[in-house]
Amino acid sequence: MIPLREIAFARSGDKGSSANVAVFGRTPEAYRWLRDHLTEGAVEAHFRPLGVGRVTRYDVPNLEALNFVLTDVLAGGGSRSLRVDSQGKALGMALLELQVDFQPKK
Repeated sequence: MIPLREIAFARSGDKGSSANVAVFGRTPEAYRWLRDHLTEGAVEAHFRPLGVGRVTRYDVPNLEALNFVLTDVLAGGGSRSLRVDSQGKALGMALLELQVDFQPKK
């Protein structure tokens, strides 16, 4: 098992109480693995402690990326939440700590 950050990088942002996290494969092989294994369920389970609602995944193949929309993860958003990261800027980094079973082909 390795942290997702070894095969991907991410950007995240917010809109109200929801956030999006875009995950980009570092290589074409990593992107293919992400497409096949980084599911809505896996992302939802990772953010469950934050009270995430529905997670929706959008594939962005021309960028070799996946974009996840996480509803209700920000406890009200920037103007209402008492969380340290009420705008979701750190959620991408948090997702990159997810342990994954990526095995490069030899």
